[in-house]
Amino acid sequence: MKYSRLLLGTVQFGLNYGIANTEGKPSFDRVKSILTTALEHGIDSLDTAASYGDSEEVLGKAMAELGIASKMNVVSKVPQVPAGCDALEFITNSVKNSLKRLRLPELPLVLFHNELDWRYRDELESLIQKGMIRAAGVSLDSAACADTAESAPYIQLPCNVFDHRFDEKIKNHRQGHIFIRSVYLQGIAVMPREQIPFPELLGYREKLESFGLPMQELCMRYLLSFPGSVSVLTGVDTPEQLLENCRMAEKGPLPADLLKAVSETVPLLPETLIRPHLWHKK
Repeated sequence: MKYSRLLLGTVQFGLNYGIANTEGKPSFDRVKSILTTALEHGIDSLDTAASYGDSEEVLGKAMAELGIASKMNVVSKVPQVPAGCDALEFITNSVKNSLKRLRLPELPLVLFHNELDWRYRDELESLIQKGMIRAAGVSLDSAACADTAESAPYIQLPCNVFDHRFDEKIKNHRQGHIFIRSVYLQGIAVMPREQIPFPELLGYREKLESFGLPMQELCMRYLLSFPGSVSVLTGVDTPEQLLENCRMAEKGPLPADLLKAVSETVPLLPETLIRPHLWHKK
């Protein structure tokens, strides 16, 4: 399975997502316009999840009305498997419900939303033989679990100019595909300086800005500089934002000297700064 270099995130279709989000969920008509724009510009891969509000329902209805379901590679996720339950039954029902909401006969790829659930790999992969999914993988969040998913061919993980926890994993991945999320660290990389919630990041951002590229472009092209089978996941609220992402992506990777400088600007930071799941502790 081949995935487009840019992967369209759809959490915004179902939730008011991100600390920089001031407009809420886009309208259904806007969702359709975003999907049409994506396909017109070579983006045929979408990311969603059962836990993203009504994202799957919205996405399924929009693809059906536009007649593009067969043209899109949809990646969805199984919610955290509850302790003490029948894992196979839970996973199977989750995928069945996602298929129903998305109005699809089969999912190209399903990931575990919780990184600890990769221990149920066999249960999820059994759905391949049943024709419900084509491939299985896992979404990582903490560096502590990076090694537990070495056997996962398909991995989603966070990475950006502030977050280097998984840099080596991305560079050394030799099978399947990697999907990189958190391009702008939920907007911190591009929001007005006075709105940045963590002063510890402000100094690093000022150093990154000194390289002369707009921060949005620097963030996007930094991730596009990783070699191998990699897609960069970004969510948008408007077709115009998507077009801007495409414009930046067309510029390709950063020059080698600039890539090296950016990589060396920010050290390995505490996860409380760069892992949104832990921001409540700040």
